[in-house]
Amino acid sequence: MSNLIAGVPEVIELEVRDEILLVGLNRPAKRNAMNDEVFAGIHRVFSNIPEGIRAVVAHGRGQHFSAGLDLSSILDQSAADGALHSLMGHRAFDAVQFGAVPVVVVMHGAVVGAGLEYAASAHVRVAEPSTYYGLPEGQRGIFVGGGGAVRVPRLIGVSRMTDMMLTGRVYDAEAGQRMGISHYLVGEGEGIAKGLELARAIAKNARASNFAIMHALPRIAEMGHDQGMFMESLMAGIAAAEPAAKQRLKDFLEKRAGKVEKRD
Repeated sequence: MSNLIAGVPEVIELEVRDEILLVGLNRPAKRNAMNDEVFAGIHRVFSNIPEGIRAVVAHGRGQHFSAGLDLSSILDQSAADGALHSLMGHRAFDAVQFGAVPVVVVMHGAVVGAGLEYAASAHVRVAEPSTYYGLPEGQRGIFVGGGGAVRVPRLIGVSRMTDMMLTGRVYDAEAGQRMGISHYLVGEGEGIAKGLELARAIAKNARASNFAIMHALPRIAEMGHDQGMFMESLMAGIAAAEPAAKQRLKDFLEKRAGKVEKRD
């Protein structure tokens, strides 16, 4: 269903399930390595989310989520070409993080280099036991270029990312869960089902709340204390003023909505 959005290349596979859009990397023979076509496809999809879609589940076809950048695509680049190629990755992954709807990413197999950068741009991350994480840029003579220098340290810290890039260290799914790369660790083959479960829960949220969480929260976290507090107050006022919020609060106060309960 890649024709669901005009101009999406075949390297991106689309499927709709109710209010959820599944976006699959579809280069399994290349371990879903990312080239210009993949970056352009990601940007087009996440910049043109169809009407009625309330959340996205991103995943990879085949045995791997993504083994990283297709290095053959940058072999003959000049410095200027390399910088422009990096900006293409930035545009693609910014469209994921700061797009129209929240994104749950389901990871398995290799989540390496640009694959990890893509995953880090999503809002919720689910890992299967086969998942492993790497940043081999140091061994390849290159540097991260898809926003990894900004997003990955926010997940695991600058020191740990430095070690991964310098030494080629690889972390498995359990280590990634402990470090904070993934939010959920599920059984093999259970990732899509968990991703859909989470996406459906997210889709039930008030749209203004989801917008504030996606767009305001990461920016507030980077602000100074006073500026962040003020921006939080503005977003709190805007979200609470929405009719959907007022109805949800009324439902809760009149015991038509469930209380917070512990769950996995």
